[in-house]
This record gives sequence, structure tokens and C-alpha cells, in this order.
Amino acid sequence: MCKAIFAIALSKTEAPIENRIYLDHAATSPLRPEARAAMEEGFAIWANPSSPHAEGRKAKQALENTRERVKKALGWDGEVIFTSGASEALAIGLQRAKVDRRIVSAVEHDAVFRAAPDAEVVPINRDGEICADTLSDMLGDGPAPIVAVQLINSETGTNLLPFVQNTLREPVHKAGGLFLSDCSQFAGFHKLPEADMIVISAHKIGGPIGIGALLVRDYAMLVPTGGHERGYRAGTENLPAALGFAAALEVGGENSWATTVEQRFDFKNALYDGGNVVSPGSIASHIFAVAHPSISAQALLIRLDAKGFAVSAGSACSSGTLKKSRVLDAFGVDDDTASRTIRVSLGWNTTAEELERFAEAWKSLT
Repeated sequence: MCKAIFAIALSKTEAPIENRIYLDHAATSPLRPEARAAMEEGFAIWANPSSPHAEGRKAKQALENTRERVKKALGWDGEVIFTSGASEALAIGLQRAKVDRRIVSAVEHDAVFRAAPDAEVVPINRDGEICADTLSDMLGDGPAPIVAVQLINSETGTNLLPFVQNTLREPVHKAGGLFLSDCSQFAGFHKLPEADMIVISAHKIGGPIGIGALLVRDYAMLVPTGGHERGYRAGTENLPAALGFAAALEVGGENSWATTVEQRFDFKNALYDGGNVVSPGSIASHIFAVAHPSISAQALLIRLDAKGFAVSAGSACSSGTLKKSRVLDAFGVDDDTASRTIRVSLGWNTTAEELERFAEAWKSLT
């Protein structure tokens, strides 16, 4: 269905790719030059890091040095397991944690629900906060769980850190449980929560696709399965991608973005001229869900794409269905508003001029 819809949008008037404005960074961001250069160095160290010969030992040393660089860049004093991305990191954390049950927030990414299909779900209120009383009841009813609550929502930009940091960790630990936070959308500069496990994705911050990490306080929290990464992941380690990941983290940060936080919030306010920003709770300043007063999300995607703007109708993993977002539903957004809502997400190379151009285009849609 989606392919047919977008085929209709193609025309001779469509903006050339070099003139387009990319505002779908929550799906993936372009590779930073520093990450590309680091990967090129990694391709020269071509041996398997698990091989015992000299070439393998050289690659192993580079991999372990990279692991320490990632820890330092994130301020993490636990362990780092390199993975193929956030989805695999979530699967390792949720499926191999030494617990007997799983609790996840209703607004987690689909990858969380795929990794833990039997999880108990704790609802979110209209203020973008976890229903604390419900969670308390769930924690006291049954064996110790692992509780998964994301840092920043990938569809609305809702920042759950204040609740997570101040309210969640202590009761989870008192119940003998573990706390996992999917921080895939932390943009490279948002503060990470004090969690037992944290999931990071490289390609959301200007690193390469195909690499991520599960940060874990102690390997003893997980059941090992053999293979690589201290026996917690199968598959040859991707050294070039790990190097690119570390480089992206090291050059990232608020000062590395082409826009300031003030410019991004000015952009959010400008979006109100042509619609309504759907904002349950506090917003992280780089992901916005915005509803048009009358035009459907499908039509908005087509018209904006033809004008040279890349946006989405939700998370990249689910927007292809063009069905109502499960996340918006969990946040209490009504069906009509949800049907007119698109996601606009900024990245490290988004400029203030690009934001101004999109705001004008958005305002002109009738």
C-alpha cells in the first residue's frame, strides 16, 4: 500500500535529492565525517578479533580500545556488549536477564515488544508519565522483574527521564528487579539514566548502521550463551562499525549540532502556525509529532515529499503500515488527531535555515 501511495507522489516537479531537506533523523541520521574516517581505518584492520594469530590480536586490541572509548564517551563504568543495533541489544537484555518476568511501558518501541512478547504492560498518562500506582502494584505482585522504560519516545519526543530518574529506579530495585532503558533516541547529548542496562544505537547519532551496544552494570545480570563478546553474543565483532560508533560518540554533543536548543524550540513553536504539536509530557527538542488541522498523515507525507522534505508518519519500523500509531494511542491521542499526525525529527546536521524552510512549507499546507 505504501509503495503505491508514494509512487503516485513521484513527478517531474519533485525536488532533486541534493536540494531536499531531511527531517527523519529519528529513523536514521547521515554518517558523520569523523565516523566515516574511523571506519576506513577499521577496514585496514581486517582480521577477526577472536583469532589467536598476530593479525587477530591486533584487531582484538583495537576492539578493546574502542570499547573503552565508548565507555568514556558515555560516562559508563559498567560493561559494554557490542551488538548489531538496538533491536539485538534489547533482545539480549530482555530475554537473557536473570529474572522471571518482564514489565514494559506502553509506549516502548516495537522492538521491545518483539523481544518480550509476554511482557506485562504499564500504561502512560496524558502527561507523558508512567502510571506510578499501577507500576507499584505490578512490582509487588509476583517475582522480581526487569522493567523497560525508554529515555525519549521515538514518535513524540517525550522525555521520560524525570520520571525514570526520580521515581522508577528505587522501587524496581526494592522489588529485587532490574531496570533497562532504551536510549536509542538520546541524540548523543541527553543525560543517560542510572539504569542497570542501557541500549544505544549508533546510526541515530551519526554513526554507522549495523552497530549498537547493550551497556550492562554487571555481566552476572545476564545468562551467557557462548560465542563472542565475553560469551554474550554470537557473531564476529564488527570492528570498523565499532570504531565509527566510538568516533560519533566522541564528536557528538550539544555543541556539535548545527542548531541550538533554542532554535529547535523556536521551530517547535513555529509548527503551531500550521497545526498542533502533539506533546504529551516534556519534549526532548529534536523529535516532534505535529498534527495538521485537516490533512491526513498519508497526504501530508506525499505533499511534503514532493516539496523536498523527508518526514515520517511514526517510527520507521511501523509507519509503513499507515495504521494508527500504538504509541499515540497509549499517550491518549484521539483517533482523528492521530490520523493527521506526522513526525518531524532533527539531527546533528540540520540547519536553522532548513527549519525555517520547513516551517514555511508546513504553514502553507491547506
